[in-house]
Amino acid sequence: MKKGLKIFLSVLAVIIVAVAGLLTYLYCIVSDPSEIIKYETTNPAITGKTLVSAHRSGSGIAPEETMVAFKNCIESESFNTDVYEFDLHITKDNVLVLLHDDTLDRTSDSVEVFGEEDVKPEDKTYEELRQLNMGAKFEDENGNMPYAHLKGDAVPDDLRIVRLEDVLDYLMANGDFDYIIEIKNGDELGKKAADELYKILEEKELLDDVIFGTFNGEVSEYVDENYPKLLRSSTIMEVLDFYVKANLGSEDFEADYVALQIPYKLACVNLGTAKVINYAHEHNLAVQYWTINEEEEIEYLVSLGADCIMSDYPDKVYDIVNK
Repeated sequence: MKKGLKIFLSVLAVIIVAVAGLLTYLYCIVSDPSEIIKYETTNPAITGKTLVSAHRSGSGIAPEETMVAFKNCIESESFNTDVYEFDLHITKDNVLVLLHDDTLDRTSDSVEVFGEEDVKPEDKTYEELRQLNMGAKFEDENGNMPYAHLKGDAVPDDLRIVRLEDVLDYLMANGDFDYIIEIKNGDELGKKAADELYKILEEKELLDDVIFGTFNGEVSEYVDENYPKLLRSSTIMEVLDFYVKANLGSEDFEADYVALQIPYKLACVNLGTAKVINYAHEHNLAVQYWTINEEEEIEYLVSLGADCIMSDYPDKVYDIVNK
């Protein structure tokens, strides 16, 4: 009995060490730029250059997903932005507004204004949400909170919650940009948000300039079925399928999406490798990384020819891409 237990524990220890070794290897892979292969492509999101994307409109340098942040990018004399990334929620009266989190607590003075925690955009109308200071919790790199004191009528319009239409109108008036837009709502609210998004993009003739994404599989399926012209990024399960087939070198691969929008490292797996990028480009897929804020990681992914880097600090990405 004791001998059998010892054998079992020894085998288990070997398996654990082997798995740990494999995970460490997968996490620590570093590719050389010389491993990157150039493929012919028809995907407009693959330009041969790493595009600079302002993640949440540049949340590291301005209050995220506010007009202040968009103006900060547009008016900057030190950096340019190619792609604007932001998130959408639908309100109680079916208006699409920009917000990353499910609730308004982290970024605004919602608790103070509404007298309760965990208020969601779908709980309020657009006009009710316009009471909020969406820069109330913003803290710059020096620890300053320059907008926290603004209340009520003192809050400028460009720090109030913003509609999708207003953001698009402003950006379209100031340049020719691409967009990465994520719907945060799931289930029926997410489908309703997708209806509104498609209607607005079609009216503004922006369908070819947007890559849509969501973490909610049912919303992706709904978009595929109802709005095939709306380009989208991969779902979580599609990323897993892609990664396995890329590492196996599988010839049996097709995608219903146009871009992989992925982190550099996910759990124990490094997604920033030549194998990932080559396999994606071979199959006409763009590789867009989020949220890359460390200069060393930005430099590495740029050296591999990442198609887009989404960063809270688009100024850093711009400097590295163009240095």
